[in-house]
Amino acid sequence: MHCRGIKEMSYLQHPFGPLYSDRSRVLILGSFPSVKSREQNFFYGHPQNRFWKVIAAIFCQPVPESIEEKKQLILINGMALWDSIASCEITGSSDASIRNVRVNDIGLILDNCSIERIYCNGRKSHELYCKYIEPETGRAATCLPSTSPANAQWTLDRLVEAWTVIKGAGQVY
Repeated sequence: MHCRGIKEMSYLQHPFGPLYSDRSRVLILGSFPSVKSREQNFFYGHPQNRFWKVIAAIFCQPVPESIEEKKQLILINGMALWDSIASCEITGSSDASIRNVRVNDIGLILDNCSIERIYCNGRKSHELYCKYIEPETGRAATCLPSTSPANAQWTLDRLVEAWTVIKGAGQVY
């Protein structure tokens, strides 16, 4: 029997692949796609997630609307996107609820790009990266503040300032 208002935990596989090109120099890792991202089958799909606003501000570009515009913004600036988690149990979009994690193999990206820096979007991604992925790759990652709407103590301006470290880190000219 289920109570109204209580969300069930589901075991989910990551529904889409990484975004990268042979020109990618910076890898940004989230944790696991939100419900909205899973529905859109693309990264940072929740309208309140500030990721696209932050990236657009850093590179002085308009905020992308379509998935194709979002892909172009990432790729023309020498970045790659992926998530630390390949599959997990999760309730809705809550990183705090994540259990029974299997991490992604980022070797595909590292083997096909000249990634110079790795950044994690938020603590959960960084925690999992440090525990499971870094021992395999031997490469450290920097934790950046989460762009999630759940990270309300960080204003858009503060996020842009913190995330500016990615600009130029691997930019392809």
